[in-house]
Amino acid sequence: MLKIQVGHSYFLRYDPKQWERGKPYPPLATLHVAALLRRAGHEVSLFDAMLADGVEDYPAALRAAAPDLVVFYEDNFNFLTKMCLSRMREAACGMIAAARAHGCRVIVAGSDASDHPEAFLAAGAHAVLLGEGIQALTQLVSRLQRDPASDAAQWLSGVDGIATAASPHARADAQAPDPRLSGLPAWDLVDIERYRRLWRERHGHFSLNMAASRGCPFRCSWCAKPIWGNHYKRADAQALAAEMTHLKRSYAPDHIWMADDIFGFHAEWVEEFADRLAAADGPVPFTIQTRADLASERMAAALARAGCAEAWIGAESGSQQVLDRMNKGTDVASLIAARERLGRHGVRVGFFIQLGYLGETLQDLLATRELIARARPDDIGVSVAYPLPGTSFFREVESQLGGKTHWRDSGELAMMFRGAYDSAFYRQVRDLLHAQVELQCAPASAADGETQRRRAQLESAWQALIAREGEHRSEAADGDGRRIAAVLQG
Repeated sequence: MLKIQVGHSYFLRYDPKQWERGKPYPPLATLHVAALLRRAGHEVSLFDAMLADGVEDYPAALRAAAPDLVVFYEDNFNFLTKMCLSRMREAACGMIAAARAHGCRVIVAGSDASDHPEAFLAAGAHAVLLGEGIQALTQLVSRLQRDPASDAAQWLSGVDGIATAASPHARADAQAPDPRLSGLPAWDLVDIERYRRLWRERHGHFSLNMAASRGCPFRCSWCAKPIWGNHYKRADAQALAAEMTHLKRSYAPDHIWMADDIFGFHAEWVEEFADRLAAADGPVPFTIQTRADLASERMAAALARAGCAEAWIGAESGSQQVLDRMNKGTDVASLIAARERLGRHGVRVGFFIQLGYLGETLQDLLATRELIARARPDDIGVSVAYPLPGTSFFREVESQLGGKTHWRDSGELAMMFRGAYDSAFYRQVRDLLHAQVELQCAPASAADGETQRRRAQLESAWQALIAREGEHRSEAADGDGRRIAAVLQG
Protein backbone atom coordinates (compact mmCIF):
# COMPACT_ATOMS: atom_id res chain seq x y z
CA MET A 1 0.00 0.00 0.00
CA LEU A 2 1.22 3.49 -0.86
CA LYS A 3 0.35 6.77 0.77
CA ILE A 4 -0.83 8.95 -2.11
CA GLN A 5 -1.85 12.59 -2.03
CA VAL A 6 -4.09 13.62 -4.93
CA GLY A 7 -4.52 17.32 -5.68
CA HIS A 8 -4.99 20.00 -8.31
CA SER A 9 -3.93 23.60 -8.85
CA TYR A 10 -7.11 25.58 -9.58
CA PHE A 11 -7.24 28.14 -6.75
CA LEU A 12 -10.48 30.10 -6.95
CA ARG A 13 -8.85 33.04 -5.14
CA TYR A 14 -6.29 33.34 -7.96
CA ASP A 15 -9.07 34.01 -10.48
CA PRO A 16 -10.71 37.32 -9.45
CA LYS A 17 -13.61 36.98 -11.90
CA GLN A 18 -14.52 33.50 -10.65
CA TRP A 19 -13.98 34.42 -7.00
CA GLU A 20 -16.42 37.29 -7.43
CA ARG A 21 -18.84 34.96 -9.21
CA GLY A 22 -18.61 32.66 -6.20
CA LYS A 23 -19.71 29.35 -7.71
CA PRO A 24 -17.02 26.84 -6.70
CA TYR A 25 -17.28 23.15 -7.47
CA PRO A 26 -15.16 20.29 -6.10
CA PRO A 27 -12.60 18.91 -8.60
CA LEU A 28 -14.64 16.07 -10.08
CA ALA A 29 -11.97 14.32 -12.18
CA THR A 30 -9.49 14.63 -9.29
CA LEU A 31 -12.01 12.91 -7.01
CA HIS A 32 -12.57 10.13 -9.55
CA VAL A 33 -8.83 9.46 -9.61
CA ALA A 34 -8.72 9.47 -5.80
CA ALA A 35 -11.53 6.89 -5.73
CA LEU A 36 -9.73 4.74 -8.32
CA LEU A 37 -6.50 4.73 -6.31
CA ARG A 38 -8.34 3.97 -3.10
CA ARG A 39 -10.12 1.03 -4.72
CA ALA A 40 -6.65 -0.30 -5.56
CA GLY A 41 -5.93 -0.40 -1.82
CA HIS A 42 -3.88 2.76 -1.32
CA GLU A 43 -4.20 5.31 1.47
CA VAL A 44 -5.39 8.45 -0.33
CA SER A 45 -5.62 12.04 0.85
CA LEU A 46 -6.76 15.15 -1.03
CA PHE A 47 -5.37 18.64 -1.37
CA ASP A 48 -8.28 20.67 -2.73
CA ALA A 49 -6.96 23.99 -4.02
CA MET A 50 -10.40 25.31 -4.98
CA LEU A 51 -11.16 27.07 -1.68
CA ALA A 52 -7.63 27.20 -0.27
CA ASP A 53 -6.19 30.62 0.48
CA GLY A 54 -3.22 29.99 -1.82
CA VAL A 55 -0.13 27.89 -2.44
CA GLU A 56 1.00 28.77 1.07
CA ASP A 57 -1.62 26.30 2.35
CA TYR A 58 0.07 23.40 0.57
CA PRO A 59 3.18 22.66 2.70
CA ALA A 60 1.09 21.99 5.81
CA ALA A 61 -1.17 19.61 3.86
CA LEU A 62 1.92 17.88 2.50
CA ARG A 63 3.39 17.42 5.99
CA ALA A 64 0.09 16.11 7.34
CA ALA A 65 -0.34 13.57 4.53
CA ALA A 66 3.35 12.49 4.41
CA PRO A 67 2.76 10.83 1.02
CA ASP A 68 5.05 8.53 -0.92
CA LEU A 69 3.51 9.79 -4.16
CA VAL A 70 1.83 13.05 -5.13
CA VAL A 71 -0.53 13.10 -8.10
CA PHE A 72 -1.60 16.52 -9.35
CA TYR A 73 -4.60 15.60 -11.48
CA GLU A 74 -6.42 18.62 -12.85
CA ASP A 75 -10.19 18.58 -13.08
CA ASN A 76 -10.95 17.89 -16.74
CA PHE A 77 -14.59 18.81 -16.11
CA ASN A 78 -13.64 22.39 -15.17
CA PHE A 79 -13.56 24.32 -18.46
CA LEU A 80 -11.13 26.82 -16.95
CA THR A 81 -8.39 24.18 -16.73
CA LYS A 82 -8.62 23.78 -20.51
CA MET A 83 -7.65 27.44 -20.87
CA CYS A 84 -4.22 26.87 -19.33
CA LEU A 85 -4.36 29.97 -17.12
CA SER A 86 -0.81 31.04 -16.30
CA ARG A 87 -1.61 31.88 -12.66
CA MET A 88 -2.65 28.28 -12.10
CA ARG A 89 0.41 26.93 -13.89
CA GLU A 90 2.58 28.98 -11.54
CA ALA A 91 0.69 27.49 -8.60
CA ALA A 92 1.12 23.96 -9.91
CA CYS A 93 4.85 24.45 -10.39
CA GLY A 94 5.20 25.82 -6.86
CA MET A 95 3.44 22.79 -5.41
CA ILE A 96 5.50 20.40 -7.54
CA ALA A 97 8.68 21.96 -6.15
CA ALA A 98 7.35 21.67 -2.59
CA ALA A 99 6.47 17.99 -3.07
CA ARG A 100 9.89 17.23 -4.53
CA ALA A 101 11.58 19.03 -1.63
CA HIS A 102 9.55 16.80 0.67
CA GLY A 103 11.04 13.74 -1.01
CA CYS A 104 7.91 12.65 -2.90
CA ARG A 105 7.52 11.14 -6.34
CA VAL A 106 5.38 13.53 -8.42
CA ILE A 107 3.03 12.83 -11.34
CA VAL A 108 1.09 15.58 -13.13
CA ALA A 109 -1.94 15.39 -15.46
CA GLY A 110 -4.15 17.99 -17.14
CA SER A 111 -4.79 19.87 -20.37
CA ASP A 112 -1.97 22.35 -19.87
CA ALA A 113 0.44 19.61 -18.81
CA SER A 114 -0.46 17.50 -21.86
CA ASP A 115 0.13 20.49 -24.13
CA HIS A 116 3.31 21.75 -22.41
CA PRO A 117 4.84 18.92 -20.34
CA GLU A 118 8.26 20.55 -20.37
CA ALA A 119 7.06 23.38 -18.08
CA PHE A 120 5.93 20.93 -15.39
CA LEU A 121 8.95 18.68 -15.76
CA ALA A 122 11.22 21.70 -15.34
CA ALA A 123 9.44 22.42 -12.03
CA GLY A 124 10.38 18.95 -10.81
CA ALA A 125 7.60 16.55 -11.88
CA HIS A 126 8.88 13.05 -12.51
CA ALA A 127 6.23 12.32 -15.14
CA VAL A 128 3.45 14.07 -17.00
CA LEU A 129 0.50 11.91 -18.06
CA LEU A 130 -0.48 12.62 -21.66
CA GLY A 131 -4.24 12.82 -22.04
CA GLU A 132 -6.43 11.20 -19.42
CA GLY A 133 -3.50 8.93 -18.58
CA ILE A 134 -5.20 6.32 -16.42
CA GLN A 135 -3.32 3.37 -17.94
CA ALA A 136 0.05 5.05 -17.36
CA LEU A 137 -0.95 6.19 -13.87
CA THR A 138 -1.98 2.73 -12.72
CA GLN A 139 1.20 1.26 -14.19
CA LEU A 140 3.41 3.79 -12.40
CA VAL A 141 1.57 3.29 -9.11
CA SER A 142 1.88 -0.51 -9.36
CA ARG A 143 5.60 -0.26 -10.10
CA LEU A 144 6.20 2.04 -7.15
CA GLN A 145 4.24 -0.23 -4.85
CA ARG A 146 6.33 -3.25 -5.91
CA ASP A 147 9.63 -1.40 -5.54
CA PRO A 148 9.37 1.82 -3.49
CA ALA A 149 13.16 2.21 -3.52
CA SER A 150 13.55 2.11 -7.33
CA ASP A 151 15.31 5.10 -8.83
CA ALA A 152 13.32 7.45 -11.04
CA ALA A 153 14.82 6.23 -14.30
CA GLN A 154 13.96 2.62 -13.49
CA TRP A 155 10.47 3.57 -12.28
CA LEU A 156 9.62 5.48 -15.45
CA SER A 157 11.37 3.34 -18.03
CA GLY A 158 9.18 1.78 -20.73
CA VAL A 159 5.89 3.35 -19.65
CA ASP A 160 3.84 4.56 -22.62
CA GLY A 161 1.80 7.75 -22.57
CA ILE A 162 4.04 9.89 -20.38
CA ALA A 163 6.55 12.70 -20.79
CA THR A 164 9.66 12.65 -18.61
CA ALA A 165 12.91 14.56 -18.25
CA ALA A 166 14.41 12.06 -20.70
CA SER A 167 11.60 12.69 -23.21
CA PRO A 168 10.14 16.11 -22.31
CA HIS A 169 8.55 16.70 -25.72
CA ALA A 170 6.68 13.40 -25.89
CA ARG A 171 3.18 13.58 -27.33
CA ALA A 172 0.40 11.01 -27.57
CA ASP A 173 -2.90 10.87 -29.38
CA ALA A 174 -5.92 11.40 -27.16
CA GLN A 175 -7.43 8.11 -26.03
CA ALA A 176 -10.98 7.05 -25.38
CA PRO A 177 -12.12 7.64 -21.77
CA ASP A 178 -10.85 4.83 -19.53
CA PRO A 179 -13.74 2.72 -18.15
CA ARG A 180 -11.93 2.35 -14.82
CA LEU A 181 -12.54 6.01 -14.08
CA SER A 182 -16.18 5.53 -13.15
CA GLY A 183 -18.35 4.99 -10.10
CA LEU A 184 -18.75 7.39 -7.21
CA PRO A 185 -16.05 10.04 -6.78
CA ALA A 186 -14.32 10.21 -3.37
CA TRP A 187 -16.78 12.77 -2.00
CA ASP A 188 -15.86 11.96 1.60
CA LEU A 189 -12.42 13.56 1.06
CA VAL A 190 -14.02 16.95 0.31
CA ASP A 191 -14.84 19.59 2.91
CA ILE A 192 -18.43 19.79 1.69
CA GLU A 193 -19.50 22.19 4.43
CA ARG A 194 -16.95 24.77 3.31
CA TYR A 195 -18.43 24.69 -0.17
CA ARG A 196 -21.96 24.85 1.25
CA ARG A 197 -21.14 27.92 3.35
CA LEU A 198 -19.73 29.90 0.43
CA TRP A 199 -22.61 28.99 -1.88
CA ARG A 200 -25.21 29.95 0.70
CA GLU A 201 -23.40 33.20 1.58
CA ARG A 202 -23.19 34.24 -2.07
CA HIS A 203 -26.35 32.76 -3.59
CA GLY A 204 -28.66 31.47 -0.87
CA HIS A 205 -28.50 27.89 -2.17
CA PHE A 206 -25.97 25.06 -2.49
CA SER A 207 -24.86 23.40 -5.72
CA LEU A 208 -22.72 20.30 -6.35
CA ASN A 209 -21.44 18.81 -9.58
CA MET A 210 -21.78 15.56 -11.49
CA ALA A 211 -20.96 14.33 -14.98
CA ALA A 212 -22.83 11.83 -17.12
CA SER A 213 -20.15 11.59 -19.80
CA ARG A 214 -16.59 12.38 -20.82
CA GLY A 215 -15.58 13.85 -24.14
CA CYS A 216 -17.44 15.19 -27.16
CA PRO A 217 -17.81 13.68 -30.67
CA PHE A 218 -18.23 17.02 -32.44
CA ARG A 219 -15.36 18.77 -34.19
CA CYS A 220 -15.63 22.50 -33.53
CA SER A 221 -12.36 24.02 -34.73
CA TRP A 222 -11.62 25.94 -31.52
CA CYS A 223 -12.53 23.38 -28.84
CA ALA A 224 -9.81 21.71 -26.72
CA LYS A 225 -9.19 18.03 -27.37
CA PRO A 226 -5.93 17.16 -25.55
CA ILE A 227 -7.59 14.82 -23.07
CA TRP A 228 -10.25 12.82 -24.94
CA GLY A 229 -9.91 13.90 -28.57
CA ASN A 230 -13.26 13.29 -30.27
CA HIS A 231 -14.08 10.29 -28.11
CA TYR A 232 -17.29 10.24 -26.10
CA LYS A 233 -18.32 7.89 -23.29
CA ARG A 234 -21.58 8.14 -21.39
CA ALA A 235 -22.56 6.55 -18.09
CA ASP A 236 -25.43 4.14 -17.71
CA ALA A 237 -28.64 6.07 -17.02
CA GLN A 238 -29.46 3.91 -14.00
CA ALA A 239 -25.99 4.47 -12.50
CA LEU A 240 -26.23 8.23 -12.97
CA ALA A 241 -29.67 8.31 -11.36
CA ALA A 242 -28.26 6.33 -8.41
CA GLU A 243 -25.38 8.84 -8.12
CA MET A 244 -27.75 11.83 -8.03
CA THR A 245 -29.90 10.05 -5.46
CA HIS A 246 -26.78 9.42 -3.35
CA LEU A 247 -25.78 13.10 -3.48
CA LYS A 248 -29.31 14.16 -2.59
CA ARG A 249 -29.47 11.93 0.46
CA SER A 250 -25.88 12.38 1.64
CA TYR A 251 -25.22 16.10 1.04
CA ALA A 252 -28.63 17.70 0.30
CA PRO A 253 -27.63 19.99 -2.59
CA ASP A 254 -30.31 22.35 -3.86
CA HIS A 255 -28.93 22.14 -7.38
CA ILE A 256 -26.59 20.04 -9.53
CA TRP A 257 -24.24 21.29 -12.26
CA MET A 258 -23.81 18.62 -14.94
CA ALA A 259 -20.25 19.26 -16.07
CA ASP A 260 -20.43 17.28 -19.34
CA ASP A 261 -19.44 19.01 -22.55
CA ILE A 262 -22.64 17.52 -24.01
CA PHE A 263 -25.27 16.15 -21.63
CA GLY A 264 -27.51 13.25 -22.55
CA PHE A 265 -27.04 13.30 -26.31
CA HIS A 266 -29.97 10.95 -27.02
CA ALA A 267 -33.53 11.61 -25.88
CA GLU A 268 -34.20 7.97 -25.01
CA TRP A 269 -31.26 7.99 -22.56
CA VAL A 270 -32.60 11.14 -20.87
CA GLU A 271 -36.06 9.55 -20.70
CA GLU A 272 -34.62 6.52 -18.92
CA PHE A 273 -32.66 8.81 -16.58
CA ALA A 274 -35.90 10.64 -15.75
CA ASP A 275 -37.72 7.35 -15.11
CA ARG A 276 -34.98 6.05 -12.81
CA LEU A 277 -34.90 9.29 -10.84
CA ALA A 278 -38.66 9.34 -10.40
CA ALA A 279 -38.63 5.76 -9.13
CA ALA A 280 -35.97 6.59 -6.52
CA ASP A 281 -37.33 10.01 -5.52
CA GLY A 282 -33.92 11.23 -6.55
CA PRO A 283 -34.40 14.33 -8.76
CA VAL A 284 -32.46 17.48 -7.92
CA PRO A 285 -32.82 20.55 -10.19
CA PHE A 286 -29.83 20.58 -12.54
CA THR A 287 -28.09 22.61 -15.24
CA ILE A 288 -26.56 21.19 -18.41
CA GLN A 289 -24.55 22.13 -21.48
CA THR A 290 -25.92 21.03 -24.85
CA ARG A 291 -26.20 21.91 -28.53
CA ALA A 292 -29.09 23.49 -30.37
CA ASP A 293 -29.35 20.59 -32.81
CA LEU A 294 -29.83 18.12 -29.93
CA ALA A 295 -32.71 20.04 -28.33
CA SER A 296 -35.59 18.32 -30.10
CA GLU A 297 -39.14 18.47 -28.75
CA ARG A 298 -38.72 14.99 -27.30
CA MET A 299 -35.39 15.94 -25.70
CA ALA A 300 -36.79 19.14 -24.21
CA ALA A 301 -39.70 17.23 -22.66
CA ALA A 302 -37.39 14.53 -21.28
CA LEU A 303 -34.99 17.09 -19.78
CA ALA A 304 -37.83 18.91 -18.07
CA ARG A 305 -39.22 15.67 -16.65
CA ALA A 306 -35.77 14.69 -15.30
CA GLY A 307 -35.50 18.02 -13.47
CA CYS A 308 -33.37 20.10 -15.82
CA ALA A 309 -33.78 23.70 -14.71
CA GLU A 310 -31.33 25.34 -17.12
CA ALA A 311 -29.57 24.48 -20.37
CA TRP A 312 -26.54 26.31 -21.74
CA ILE A 313 -26.17 26.17 -25.50
CA GLY A 314 -22.95 26.89 -27.37
CA ALA A 315 -24.54 29.49 -29.61
CA GLU A 316 -21.18 31.23 -30.25
CA SER A 317 -22.41 33.68 -32.91
CA GLY A 318 -25.47 35.00 -34.69
CA SER A 319 -23.58 34.93 -37.99
CA GLN A 320 -23.87 31.78 -40.08
CA GLN A 321 -20.59 32.68 -41.73
CA VAL A 322 -18.82 32.57 -38.37
CA LEU A 323 -20.54 29.34 -37.31
CA ASP A 324 -19.45 27.69 -40.54
CA ARG A 325 -15.89 28.96 -40.11
CA MET A 326 -15.88 27.37 -36.65
CA ASN A 327 -17.08 24.06 -38.11
CA LYS A 328 -19.85 24.30 -35.54
CA GLY A 329 -22.39 22.25 -37.48
CA THR A 330 -25.37 24.32 -36.31
CA ASP A 331 -27.35 27.16 -37.85
CA VAL A 332 -28.86 30.35 -36.51
CA ALA A 333 -32.44 29.19 -37.00
CA SER A 334 -31.81 26.11 -34.84
CA LEU A 335 -30.48 28.31 -32.03
CA ILE A 336 -33.71 30.28 -31.94
CA ALA A 337 -35.87 27.16 -32.23
CA ALA A 338 -33.98 25.36 -29.43
CA ARG A 339 -34.35 28.32 -27.11
CA GLU A 340 -38.10 28.49 -27.78
CA ARG A 341 -38.58 24.75 -27.43
CA LEU A 342 -36.75 24.46 -24.12
CA GLY A 343 -38.46 27.58 -22.81
CA ARG A 344 -41.90 26.12 -23.51
CA HIS A 345 -40.98 23.21 -21.24
CA GLY A 346 -39.93 25.54 -18.43
CA VAL A 347 -36.16 25.18 -18.93
CA ARG A 348 -34.14 28.38 -18.65
CA VAL A 349 -31.70 28.85 -21.53
CA GLY A 350 -28.25 30.42 -21.54
CA PHE A 351 -26.15 31.14 -24.62
CA PHE A 352 -22.37 30.92 -24.72
CA ILE A 353 -21.16 33.67 -27.06
CA GLN A 354 -17.68 33.90 -28.58
CA LEU A 355 -16.41 37.18 -30.03
CA GLY A 356 -13.50 37.88 -32.33
CA TYR A 357 -13.20 34.59 -34.20
CA LEU A 358 -11.18 34.53 -37.41
CA GLY A 359 -12.88 36.43 -40.21
CA GLU A 360 -15.55 37.97 -37.97
CA THR A 361 -16.61 41.45 -39.12
CA LEU A 362 -18.63 44.19 -37.50
CA GLN A 363 -21.67 42.94 -39.39
CA ASP A 364 -21.16 39.49 -37.85
CA LEU A 365 -20.99 41.05 -34.37
CA LEU A 366 -24.24 42.88 -35.00
CA ALA A 367 -25.78 39.61 -36.19
CA THR A 368 -24.96 38.22 -32.75
CA ARG A 369 -26.71 41.21 -31.22
CA GLU A 370 -29.72 40.42 -33.43
CA LEU A 371 -29.66 36.74 -32.41
CA ILE A 372 -29.89 37.71 -28.76
CA ALA A 373 -32.72 40.13 -29.52
CA ARG A 374 -34.69 37.44 -31.38
CA ALA A 375 -33.95 34.40 -29.22
CA ARG A 376 -34.15 36.29 -25.91
CA PRO A 377 -32.02 33.87 -23.84
CA ASP A 378 -32.36 34.07 -20.08
CA ASP A 379 -28.62 34.58 -19.68
CA ILE A 380 -25.40 34.73 -21.69
CA GLY A 381 -21.72 34.07 -21.12
CA VAL A 382 -19.39 36.06 -23.35
CA SER A 383 -15.73 35.49 -24.14
CA VAL A 384 -13.31 36.26 -26.94
CA ALA A 385 -11.89 33.52 -29.11
CA TYR A 386 -9.10 31.77 -27.19
CA PRO A 387 -6.63 29.69 -29.24
CA LEU A 388 -6.34 26.44 -27.32
CA PRO A 389 -3.28 24.32 -28.19
CA GLY A 390 -4.05 21.27 -30.27
CA THR A 391 -6.96 22.85 -32.14
CA SER A 392 -7.10 23.74 -35.83
CA PHE A 393 -7.87 27.32 -34.74
CA PHE A 394 -4.61 27.42 -32.78
CA ARG A 395 -2.69 26.19 -35.80
CA GLU A 396 -4.21 28.96 -37.94
CA VAL A 397 -3.09 31.74 -35.59
CA GLU A 398 0.00 30.22 -33.99
CA SER A 399 2.38 32.42 -35.97
CA GLN A 400 0.63 35.51 -34.55
CA LEU A 401 0.81 34.56 -30.89
CA GLY A 402 4.35 35.62 -30.07
CA GLY A 403 5.01 35.44 -26.34
CA LYS A 404 1.34 35.75 -25.36
CA THR A 405 -0.15 32.26 -25.36
CA HIS A 406 -2.13 32.22 -22.08
CA TRP A 407 -4.45 34.40 -20.08
CA ARG A 408 -3.31 34.96 -16.52
CA ASP A 409 -6.87 34.47 -15.23
CA SER A 410 -10.30 33.99 -16.81
CA GLY A 411 -11.24 37.67 -16.53
CA GLU A 412 -8.42 38.88 -18.78
CA LEU A 413 -10.53 38.60 -21.97
CA ALA A 414 -7.56 39.60 -24.09
CA MET A 415 -7.04 38.94 -27.78
CA MET A 416 -3.95 36.82 -28.34
CA PHE A 417 -3.97 36.98 -32.14
CA ARG A 418 -4.73 39.68 -34.70
CA GLY A 419 -8.49 39.64 -34.90
CA ALA A 420 -10.49 42.47 -36.43
CA TYR A 421 -10.47 44.62 -33.26
CA ASP A 422 -8.53 45.16 -30.09
CA SER A 423 -9.42 43.72 -26.69
CA ALA A 424 -11.05 46.94 -25.47
CA PHE A 425 -13.57 46.84 -28.33
CA TYR A 426 -14.63 43.28 -27.57
CA ARG A 427 -14.97 44.07 -23.87
CA GLN A 428 -17.36 46.89 -24.77
CA VAL A 429 -19.36 44.57 -27.02
CA ARG A 430 -19.53 42.05 -24.16
CA ASP A 431 -20.84 44.69 -21.77
CA LEU A 432 -23.48 45.86 -24.24
CA LEU A 433 -24.68 42.32 -24.91
CA HIS A 434 -25.03 41.70 -21.18
CA ALA A 435 -26.94 44.96 -20.81
CA GLN A 436 -29.23 43.88 -23.63
CA VAL A 437 -30.04 40.57 -21.96
CA GLU A 438 -30.60 42.27 -18.61
CA LEU A 439 -33.03 44.68 -20.25
CA GLN A 440 -34.84 41.92 -22.13
CA CYS A 441 -35.25 39.92 -18.92
CA ALA A 442 -36.44 42.86 -16.81
CA PRO A 443 -39.77 42.14 -15.06
CA ALA A 444 -42.86 43.26 -16.88
CA SER A 445 -43.77 45.38 -13.86
CA ALA A 446 -40.86 47.75 -14.55
CA ALA A 447 -42.01 51.29 -15.26
CA ASP A 448 -42.57 51.75 -18.98
CA GLY A 449 -40.82 55.10 -18.98
CA GLU A 450 -37.75 53.69 -17.27
CA THR A 451 -37.62 50.76 -19.69
CA GLN A 452 -37.82 53.09 -22.68
CA ARG A 453 -35.06 55.26 -21.24
CA ARG A 454 -32.77 52.27 -20.75
CA ARG A 455 -33.46 51.03 -24.27
CA ALA A 456 -32.60 54.42 -25.69
CA GLN A 457 -29.38 54.51 -23.65
CA LEU A 458 -28.41 51.07 -24.88
CA GLU A 459 -29.07 51.92 -28.51
CA SER A 460 -27.09 55.13 -28.13
CA ALA A 461 -24.19 53.17 -26.67
CA TRP A 462 -24.26 50.72 -29.59
CA GLN A 463 -24.27 53.52 -32.14
CA ALA A 464 -21.41 55.29 -30.36
CA LEU A 465 -19.37 52.09 -30.36
CA ILE A 466 -20.05 51.50 -34.05
CA ALA A 467 -19.10 55.07 -34.89
CA ARG A 468 -15.76 54.63 -33.10
CA GLU A 469 -15.00 51.14 -34.35
CA GLY A 470 -12.25 52.41 -36.61
CA GLU A 471 -10.27 53.47 -33.55
CA HIS A 472 -10.23 49.87 -32.35
CA ARG A 473 -9.31 48.04 -35.52
CA SER A 474 -6.28 45.84 -35.25
CA GLU A 475 -3.60 45.94 -37.90
CA ALA A 476 -5.18 42.87 -39.53
CA ALA A 477 -8.64 44.41 -39.80
CA ASP A 478 -10.29 45.26 -43.10
CA GLY A 479 -9.91 48.97 -43.64
CA ASP A 480 -12.84 49.38 -46.01
CA GLY A 481 -15.03 52.09 -44.45
CA ARG A 482 -17.89 51.22 -46.78
CA ARG A 483 -18.53 48.12 -44.66
CA ILE A 484 -19.35 50.30 -41.67
CA ALA A 485 -21.62 52.56 -43.66
CA ALA A 486 -23.49 49.54 -45.00
CA VAL A 487 -24.09 48.25 -41.47
CA LEU A 488 -25.34 51.58 -40.19
CA GLN A 489 -27.69 51.98 -43.15
CA GLY A 490 -28.99 48.43 -42.73
